[in-house]
Amino acid sequence: MNDYDVPAGIDVLRVFCGPDGRHGNALGVVRDGRDHPDEASRQELARRLGFSETVFVDDPERGHLDIYTPGLRLPFAGHPLVGAAWLLDLEILELGVGEVFARQDGEFSWIAARPEWAPPRTLQQYGSVAEVEALPAPPAGEGWLYAWAWEDEAAGRVRARAFPRRDDGIPEDEATGAAALLLSDRLGRALNIRQGRGSQILTAPAPDGTVEIGGRVRLAAQG
Repeated sequence: MNDYDVPAGIDVLRVFCGPDGRHGNALGVVRDGRDHPDEASRQELARRLGFSETVFVDDPERGHLDIYTPGLRLPFAGHPLVGAAWLLDLEILELGVGEVFARQDGEFSWIAARPEWAPPRTLQQYGSVAEVEALPAPPAGEGWLYAWAWEDEAAGRVRARAFPRRDDGIPEDEATGAAALLLSDRLGRALNIRQGRGSQILTAPAPDGTVEIGGRVRLAAQG
């Protein structure tokens, strides 16, 4: 099961796995945030691990979390929260931006978040799935790009790829909850997104202005 070489005290999850249980975005979870008490040590560990995001659990009972990419701290991110909700089995997660409500529904873990919490993304629609799949990783340009096209507009099925373009060693993000949230909010409808090599993200806007993000989570390794 262990395809990852991680230090003791760290779980590796794959979040937003496909229907066959494969793919998903790797997430490092530091089970006891006290082992890395300051921002500098957390940033260094996230850089060394090299996952698109690493989450530090500062209080497992209250669900207080702190999220890092290899190069910066994030106030909010989708796949770390879906993964942490599954691992901690809590109904509320605490971030600096506010409380995030979570639920389990069969094989899917869900969180509900506000679009304004998500970092800015360029959501660029392409004319066909083939155009999205033909993009180099990363495409030329600057800024975080979420490239998408309809697979089946009537059914809400989307093909997407994500490119951080921030020089932190992550040329393409396998599955991006925050971008899926923003796209669902922009389009005003529930989506079934196939991202990266074969990850699946589900979204559902709610009447209160939040958007639910859901996916499958698997344990990949325990350090």
